[in-house]
Amino acid sequence: MKEQKEPSLAFGGQAVIEGVMIRSRKHMVICVKQPNKQMLKKVEEIKSISEKHKILRAPFLRGIVALLETLYLGIKGLLFSANANLEEEKLSTKEAALTVVFAFALAIFLFTLLPFFLTTFLSETLNLSGTPFYVVESIIRIGIFLAYLAFISSIAEFRRVLQYHGAEHIAINAYEAGVDLTVQEAKKFSRFHPRCGTSFLFIVVLITIIVYSLMPNLGFYMNLVYRIILIPVISAISYEILRFSDKYKNSKIMKALVAPGLALQYFTTKKPDDEMIEVALEVVKEVDKLSKAIS
Repeated sequence: MKEQKEPSLAFGGQAVIEGVMIRSRKHMVICVKQPNKQMLKKVEEIKSISEKHKILRAPFLRGIVALLETLYLGIKGLLFSANANLEEEKLSTKEAALTVVFAFALAIFLFTLLPFFLTTFLSETLNLSGTPFYVVESIIRIGIFLAYLAFISSIAEFRRVLQYHGAEHIAINAYEAGVDLTVQEAKKFSRFHPRCGTSFLFIVVLITIIVYSLMPNLGFYMNLVYRIILIPVISAISYEILRFSDKYKNSKIMKALVAPGLALQYFTTKKPDDEMIEVALEVVKEVDKLSKAIS
């Protein structure tokens, strides 16, 4: 397999409320369309903790650091976009923190604990154990995830976030193709991208099956505990595989491996309108300008 040169926007970005956030190696840029149709932009310099501590750049450790920093910056981006679209009272730091804690608790319950509970219940009838148990658990997890996406995409406000997610991918695909960053040119590109967090989630599912199948059966409660404490380990392994898949993204083998993750993006992205693409392109242009200024 031929290795591909890592693009300057390797960290990608995410959709926020009525806007897009993109993170390069050194900067985070957010553009949000306000209720008055004006575009609000925020630029923030990033200083990763791994730059101060070399050990944190080691394989697997860097995945945990990247995950935590991505979550932190993503939350900041969502808070900024939420306040940009609130015409009256703004969210306080305490309110934002409580919202994040609730969201994480709900995510752990829905996508970690609930699949385990349901599979445990089914195992009494189907006599599941070992790898079949973990496969069924992962299938249930994917089913819950897809049902969750179907539900939120039916809500207008959330659907717009998924459209901005599609716009973000279109803008990055256009940038990496080296074309003029105009709406007309960008619209020729796909709303799917192999480095998307959706592809990462699919890799997580596969790694989860492998890691859990290697763990001994320690009883219901211990099995429940290690499903939570192994989340960082599984994420770190999945991050390394995602990096590897991106380096060899043009190989037939890697295209086949990332295909399921790309297919999931039919649910996690929606076709954006021209204004959304314009916002995403503005972010990409700003990130590119900042990257060239420090190179």
